[in-house]
Amino acid sequence: MEAGGQRRRWEYCWISLCIYFLLGIGQPVSAQIRYSIPEEVKEGTDVGNIAKDLGLEVSSLVVRQFRIVSGSKEELFQINQENGVLYVHKKIDRESLCAGSGVCMVNLKTVIENPLEMHYVEVEISDINDHSPSFPEKEQRLRIYENTLPGADYQLQAAKDPDSGTNSIRSYKLSPNDHFEIRVRESDEDKMPFLVLKKAVDREITNTYKLLLTAVDGGNPPRSGTLNITISILDINDNRPVFSRETYSVTLSENSIIGSMVVRVNATDMDEGTNSDIEYSFATLNSKGHDVFELDQVTGEIRVKEEVDFEDTEVYKLDIQASDKGHPPMSTKSRIVIKITDVNDNRPEIEITSHSKNIPEDSKPGTVISLISVTDNDAGINGKVICQLNKHVPFELKPSFKDNMYSLVTKDRLDRETSSHYDITITASDLGQPSLTASTTINVQISDVNDNAPVFLINPLDLYLMENNAAGSSIISVSASDRDTAENAVISYHMIRGDGTHNDLSSFLNINSETGIVYSLRSFDFETAKTFQFHVLATDSGTPSLSSNVTVNVFILDQNDNVPVILYPVSANGSAEGVEEIPRNVNAGHLVTKVRAYDADIGYNGWLLFSLQEVSDHSLFGLDRYTGQIRTLRSFTETDEAQHKLIILVKDNGNVSLSATATVIVKVVEPKEAFAASDVKNTVKDEEENNVTFYLIITLGSVSVLFVISIIVLTVMQCSKSTDYSSKYLQDTNYDGTLCHSIQYRSGDKRYMLVGPRMSIGSTIVPGSNGNTLVIPDRRRRGSGEVRCDNNIFLYCFLLIPGCVIIHFSFLSEFFLR
Repeated sequence: MEAGGQRRRWEYCWISLCIYFLLGIGQPVSAQIRYSIPEEVKEGTDVGNIAKDLGLEVSSLVVRQFRIVSGSKEELFQINQENGVLYVHKKIDRESLCAGSGVCMVNLKTVIENPLEMHYVEVEISDINDHSPSFPEKEQRLRIYENTLPGADYQLQAAKDPDSGTNSIRSYKLSPNDHFEIRVRESDEDKMPFLVLKKAVDREITNTYKLLLTAVDGGNPPRSGTLNITISILDINDNRPVFSRETYSVTLSENSIIGSMVVRVNATDMDEGTNSDIEYSFATLNSKGHDVFELDQVTGEIRVKEEVDFEDTEVYKLDIQASDKGHPPMSTKSRIVIKITDVNDNRPEIEITSHSKNIPEDSKPGTVISLISVTDNDAGINGKVICQLNKHVPFELKPSFKDNMYSLVTKDRLDRETSSHYDITITASDLGQPSLTASTTINVQISDVNDNAPVFLINPLDLYLMENNAAGSSIISVSASDRDTAENAVISYHMIRGDGTHNDLSSFLNINSETGIVYSLRSFDFETAKTFQFHVLATDSGTPSLSSNVTVNVFILDQNDNVPVILYPVSANGSAEGVEEIPRNVNAGHLVTKVRAYDADIGYNGWLLFSLQEVSDHSLFGLDRYTGQIRTLRSFTETDEAQHKLIILVKDNGNVSLSATATVIVKVVEPKEAFAASDVKNTVKDEEENNVTFYLIITLGSVSVLFVISIIVLTVMQCSKSTDYSSKYLQDTNYDGTLCHSIQYRSGDKRYMLVGPRMSIGSTIVPGSNGNTLVIPDRRRRGSGEVRCDNNIFLYCFLLIPGCVIIHFSFLSEFFLR
């Protein structure tokens, strides 16, 4: 900037010297021209043709150096030397070039040389409306009390417009409103706007007014500028607080957490400042709700202070007062209705109003045991209760005509023997969510009724009694049980006496009525009676009494109490001694004689074994230990004695063995003497043995008859009796010279046989019966609920009877032949 100014000053000095020189050497020539141009025209715009207006030769302008030598500092104009036209060199702003509203003139000096001429050019810059009115600030704020009277005015900022003349400010306009208007006061050339209150304002209606003031110039088209006017209405305490509701109605769940908010009341005051500051308080004192709820004086929040219980109070009514802090303060009231909603927080309560602790077992279904009342303090569905019993009890609940009243009654028949005690659990459940339950237990004892007879665990009973028992000793103890209790279960025992026949041995028995121990009044003999039965009656002490009986099958077991009896040889004086003569020429294996013996016992006790107790020559004679046959072991020699004495020991196989001896004298004779002696001896012997043979025939015949009768009785019993407890007895004679006994009897589903060692091939010896008892497979078939004859029994009988008869006749024939 300083370098440019210095250059211009040098140019001005140079031009002044030149002009002075020209003036000194010749007469100067001058002229004045005036042009007019609007501002803001484009650069290069022609202002006027100076050469033409001055009458200068256009073709000489360049040579004569036609130019501007003085003017504005910014060189706003230039001369085109080719055509002499004055044009705008820079954009012209009238407001910055000429301040004020007068005529704006730019004076130019032009020079042309040879000859030197100086001309003055005036260019008038005319104004255009290129500026809008503007205010010093964009916004102006005013504060007015709401009780200000109409007519009061307030000065506003005046607008400025750089343009002049008609383009300057001409008027002010205010945005439409009901309370304010604009007035303009003119002072010199300025126009001052004033805001005038034409209608009273109310801050509670409108606390702020925003107006727009517009300044308009006189241009074409006109331009304008605006001013934002914000009017704040100042408050006075002329309004009461107002609640948002006249009555607040809220619901609150009981058991709400202490401190939880119930409701927030809200009162507003259309005033402002301290006039609108509100405090809340309870309008009434000593209200029940004041103990349960608390009020925040500032926020208006009502919170839970103590426990809320629906069952205590269902509805709370609170009066709330709101007061402002104006002078004087103003207040208002509102009511709050708090409805407490029920929560399922109470369990049902079960009350037993009456109860029978003991009921007889013969009570009929529907018998009332107890009356039950159920209550629930909750309301609605939370107070609805459903009752039920535990499962598998013969009781049920029957509802009464009144809600929540029930009767506990029997549902089925009772049986004390099945269950004598019931713990009945009554469960009450409400219908709330979640459901709450309560339960109680009723104890019911079932009292006894004499409805059960005594029962024997096993019926019939099998008693295996060893013969020769001590008279007066106990043989068995029977015991019956009664499912009843107390007196109804006290059992006494009695013997059922028979008809007094020969087979009735119950008269020889006695029973303890309290303990059921049976005593024998005599000793029993197996050889006399092998089995019998008796009946015991068990009677309880109930009213009426009930009874049952048991059959006891007694099986007499054999003892080795009989000494073997020698049947042969038997001498005339009754001693077991015999003489046998044999020829000397007999060979080895010759049968000398056979010792026969009999034992009244059975089984091993009756199983006889023979042995040589004493013999003169052990090499001559041998004895079969089972058959009693005496045979020669070798032929006789000349050196052998003519007479030999054999002592035969016959003993049974009992635990304590019993024995007898027989003496056989064997005489060795010559063959002829032996034959003759044999005839004489046979004659004598036949006479001696006639009596023995007679008795033997009677014995064998009796045994055969008894055997046939036993088979018939067994068959009849199998077809007629419904019990399996029958016995049959068989007596057989072995075929080797020893008379043995065997007894078969049945117990349950098994048959037993007491036999000697060679009598039941394929059977199994049962331990515990002195080794004499054999189990025989039972081939009988029994139908369910009925007894029918087994064809195998008949077949067995028909096959066995003829066989036994043939055996006996063979045995008799052997004696007769011998």
